[in-house]
Amino acid sequence: MQYLDEKLIEYGRSNMYPFHMPGHKRKQLVFPNPYAIDITEIDGFDYLSCADGILMEAQQRAARLYDSLHCHYLVNGSTCGILAAICAATKKRDTVLVARNCHKSVYHALELHELTAQYLYPCITKEGLQGQITAAQVKEALCDNPAIRAVIVTSPTYEGVISDIRGIAEAAHAFGIPLIVDEAHGAHLGFGAGFPENAVRLGADAVIMSLHKTLPSFTQTALLHINSERIANEKVSRYLEMFQTSSPSYLLMAGMDSCIRLLLKEQKKLFADYRAHLDCFYETVSGLKNLHVLAKEDFTEDEAFAWDDSKLVIFSGKSGRTGEELRKILRREYALEFELASGCYVLGMTSIMDAAEGFERLAEALFRMDAVLADEEPGRQPPMPVEFMQRTYQRQEKQLEIYEAISFAHTEVSFSEAVGRVSAAYLTLYPPGIPMLVPGERITERLLENIRECKGYGLPLRGLPDSSLERIKIVYF
Repeated sequence: MQYLDEKLIEYGRSNMYPFHMPGHKRKQLVFPNPYAIDITEIDGFDYLSCADGILMEAQQRAARLYDSLHCHYLVNGSTCGILAAICAATKKRDTVLVARNCHKSVYHALELHELTAQYLYPCITKEGLQGQITAAQVKEALCDNPAIRAVIVTSPTYEGVISDIRGIAEAAHAFGIPLIVDEAHGAHLGFGAGFPENAVRLGADAVIMSLHKTLPSFTQTALLHINSERIANEKVSRYLEMFQTSSPSYLLMAGMDSCIRLLLKEQKKLFADYRAHLDCFYETVSGLKNLHVLAKEDFTEDEAFAWDDSKLVIFSGKSGRTGEELRKILRREYALEFELASGCYVLGMTSIMDAAEGFERLAEALFRMDAVLADEEPGRQPPMPVEFMQRTYQRQEKQLEIYEAISFAHTEVSFSEAVGRVSAAYLTLYPPGIPMLVPGERITERLLENIRECKGYGLPLRGLPDSSLERIKIVYF
């Protein structure tokens, strides 16, 4: 038997380099013994749900760092911020405009608030990634449907694709409605060093950031910025009291404050060093012949408004490997742990806490792999990137709203019985957490074939009811 604490200690002491979140990369900031400062809401330490003392000041520091009107500490991750922002910005049964590549927490908000969703679909880039949502798409949808009461997009995506947030905000505001941006993967944006601006400064009304994904902060820590009167801050606070724990961790909040103060004091040097590491890495790996590391030049203007190159997206290219095969080789032979594997690529996450040694180890590993993989027989040919992404996130016919589908009785059936029926469950590749199927959408034979394909590539499917991955939940009329 192995115990969690012992396994974590063992992993922390190992030579495994983390190209995954959290952004502190296992490096300790100036921080005391956690047991010595693990308290509850006692006199002198404020109350997160109605902060007016030390926690209020801490949140004001975060607002000052990002230039927002109000900033809320989130100790239940970005998820609770997304739920609170969407519920505060809408009324029950409202219609909202939603990017279909949003995280599953957005869909949970639609379900909870019984919202009607009109979807916007991002383009699929020639590299097989989900691209941007454009301001023109948003404007056209708002012109066609005056019932829409909020716009919800994700930027950057898991792989770093950034949409034109300023243009989207202007389109939404022209119709008098708010823009909510899931910027969970972009807490490091807006600090110069060649990175794009953050969504707060580009005019979004609510912006949710995960500090722990790309900055030195503990897992589960995030921020919710409210940046206009289009979303009432009082309503946000009320919903956060519902969605957050009533016993917030002072360890997590102290870690957030430590992270914010570090950025206020040392952001210029930290980000200059970070940029130097990234530029050196990209220049080094440009000489790969079989593997391919995604670069800004791989995107057209139609595919991405901008790109966050802190995300290391490494394609199998001519090597003929699946993403999962790449990840296993990098872990087993080079002690490099990656964030995720998809059909034909792996994704590594970096931060200001990454060392030059980590980038050098990765570059060396890639060149060694590049030299030998092309001559070896792959376990299974990877899918063609564009076709695989189009199959994985194909448009599904919506028969019911999510809240309607959830309200009906449901049953489990085999795949052979499911074609033409209406889904009663979410089906998600996690990570990245974007639903392939949501309750209320019709199940097609093509979708079921793609589920089997994802299973064959070893991708992490969530939402099927048993380990056979051959049954699915449907609405029972």
